[in-house]
Amino acid sequence: MFKDFYTQRLKRGLVRRLNNLKIQRAAKLVARHSPPADGAPIVFFKASTGIDDLSWNSGFHLLTSWALRLQGIPVAYFACNSGLSKCVLGTNRDNPQKEMPCKSCVMQNKALYKNVETFERSNVSTSSVNWFGFQRDSELENAVRDLNIDQLSRFTFHDLPLGRLCLPALRWVLRIHHLEDDENTRYLLREYILSAWNVARKFSDFLDQTQPRAVVVFNGQFFPEATARYLAQKRGLRVITHEVGLEPATAYFTEGEATAYPIRIPDEFELNDAQNARLDAYLARRFQGDFTMAGVKFWADMKGLDESFLKKAAQFKQIVPIFTNVIFDTSQPHANTVFEDMFDWLDMTLEIIKENRDTLFVIRAHPDETRVRKSSRETVESWATRHEVQKEPNVVFIGPRESLSSYELIQKSKFVMVYNSTIGLEASIMGMPVLCAGKARYTQYPTVFFPQTVDEAGRKMKEFLGADAIAAPAEFKRNARRFLYYQLYRTSLPFGDFLEPSVRTTQTRLKIFRLGDLLNAPSIKVILDGILAGDEFLLME
Repeated sequence: MFKDFYTQRLKRGLVRRLNNLKIQRAAKLVARHSPPADGAPIVFFKASTGIDDLSWNSGFHLLTSWALRLQGIPVAYFACNSGLSKCVLGTNRDNPQKEMPCKSCVMQNKALYKNVETFERSNVSTSSVNWFGFQRDSELENAVRDLNIDQLSRFTFHDLPLGRLCLPALRWVLRIHHLEDDENTRYLLREYILSAWNVARKFSDFLDQTQPRAVVVFNGQFFPEATARYLAQKRGLRVITHEVGLEPATAYFTEGEATAYPIRIPDEFELNDAQNARLDAYLARRFQGDFTMAGVKFWADMKGLDESFLKKAAQFKQIVPIFTNVIFDTSQPHANTVFEDMFDWLDMTLEIIKENRDTLFVIRAHPDETRVRKSSRETVESWATRHEVQKEPNVVFIGPRESLSSYELIQKSKFVMVYNSTIGLEASIMGMPVLCAGKARYTQYPTVFFPQTVDEAGRKMKEFLGADAIAAPAEFKRNARRFLYYQLYRTSLPFGDFLEPSVRTTQTRLKIFRLGDLLNAPSIKVILDGILAGDEFLLME
């Protein structure tokens, strides 16, 4: 076991070094072939993706900036040089006081930007790198020293809502929605607030110096990028955020919140025969568990409903599956518009479950709850144990490690309940009525039943349970198909000609390619037109 671990680690280290050499060679070519810069620069900032390797979003960031430079558009990188007391990816949630891995992270970033600096000193500037360090602020330290978690979460300093900007990162790192008011949690939030304020000061100066036309940041949810985004938008600057797309090796760029996935679909858009066939082929693979997200394959061996389950289900009038989600997806600011959080919804749901013993409820935990290195600490599994859900005669709990086919379960159900998981969109496509409790990517269009108050959500659940039949409006299925098609084939911008999975599939490495191929790539053209001209980040067909 240890031998395999160290072998894998050595392999990763070798691949990383070779990849960095490949990046530096490509960067030299970019510098050599870039025309003189003209106009205000585009700012790029990504402190929360990748530490000692090339993440997919780091790859999107780098390639997009290269393409701009090759067209004579000046690029200004805002780069961390131990500029955060505690950073998102470097935090050890078991030992928050542990020193940050700044040495390896800065070394990796300097490998990415090395030839940028060399070129700038020797030629007409088409790019620049601004390295920011960390400076503690005694006034701020004194202001937050004795605050509890609630006070820190709402803390504002010089009109900057630092507490609110830091909460998503803290919840993501700890994999907890309901934060404990203990010293470790307070310490982390204090240090995040101090770090966000440092970013705010340094980034404000950087904006004063560069006067950019637009800002491009990773994600926009984690506090370094969220702070930069907030400040840029206050100045009236356009801010573009990016995330991984729905398809492998694809990116999603938007002027909105990338994690919320805002998509504008023309009212008149209808799938033609070829598009329907393409979507159906994708769904057929997905319904068999053949899909990945950000390099992670969740269902290696999806299983059908076994005989014991079917025998139990036969004792009940109807089946209602309840699909939950992982803590970060349910803790983002835009998710909880009806309930305080997913567990508040589950508490309400459990009370109604106890009133409807003729219905078999199947509560499904998301497989990502137990993902290696990113496992949740506040889980649906722990909620189920705490509430002794297994003792309820009309409940079957499916844990995150069980690979039961959700799609086969949906087919046998009266209706489906979700918080904000993608399975709700797929259930609508299957023609199933879906009762949604949290704001999801797809709820921006009529795709599911989405009550807007807690009381209404409870009434609708009871109404559905008591109805002889539930008819989902035809527009739900239509809009669900249109939305998924846009997600897959219009907004997911392929980078597969330039990036490929690394030793860890959640990381990437650079392919060998010609600079002309980069500039001529449809995805790159879409992104450049979106950044420079304000066009939508959509692939044409």
